[in-house]
Amino acid sequence: MNTIVQEDFEILKGTLELRASIFDLLSDADLEYRLPGDNASIRTLCIQHGEVMRSYIDSFKHFKQDWHYRHAHTDLNLTDLRAWINNLDEELFTTLSGMSDTDIQTRIIDRGFPLPPRIQVQVLIQAALIFCGMITPYLRALQKPLPEKWVQWIG
Repeated sequence: MNTIVQEDFEILKGTLELRASIFDLLSDADLEYRLPGDNASIRTLCIQHGEVMRSYIDSFKHFKQDWHYRHAHTDLNLTDLRAWINNLDEELFTTLSGMSDTDIQTRIIDRGFPLPPRIQVQVLIQAALIFCGMITPYLRALQKPLPEKWVQWIG
């Protein structure tokens, strides 16, 4: 068991479980919702977040972050979005679990600037929380009841 698994998995899992809880609140129709003005739909925000997750997973595999990945389908329904995000989460945990402590302690991820893998995990947690913060006004506008954990973590 490496140091990321020992020291970072609890908060990472909690953050990703929080983020995944939105799929219990939404319907397929909700995915089309946009806040007034020039704002993305909920579906677009979810797909963009999945693309970010893909970038982080690959950064742990290749020690280089590439932001160019784009999902081939922009019309995913709720079931497909949930499955895709869940699969990304599983791949992330498998990838992180498979890293050696030597790689964790000595390798650097190039993301335009250098970051050790453990710091990259912390930045990923922040990216997931940012996504939750971005989606919160949409959930409130749709008058979705926010889970207590959401209120405690995000507000």
